[in-house]
Amino acid sequence: MAVQDTAQQDAVGAQAVVAAAKDPARRPDVLFRVRRAPDHEPSPWWHIGAFVVTSAAVVALLSFIPG
Repeated sequence: MAVQDTAQQDAVGAQAVVAAAKDPARRPDVLFRVRRAPDHEPSPWWHIGAFVVTSAAVVALLSFIPG
């Protein structure tokens, strides 16, 4: 019973946070979430470019490991 009561209290607490938030996209329990207009979405190419740059950096750093 205690586990179920704790789960219900957590759910009530989370609902209170959401209900008290003026802008749900800027809730204090959510990081990096930004509400954007439909025509101001980031291009998928940014994610592809970040993946390529990160992969190249990992390969370059691993090339310094002998063996």
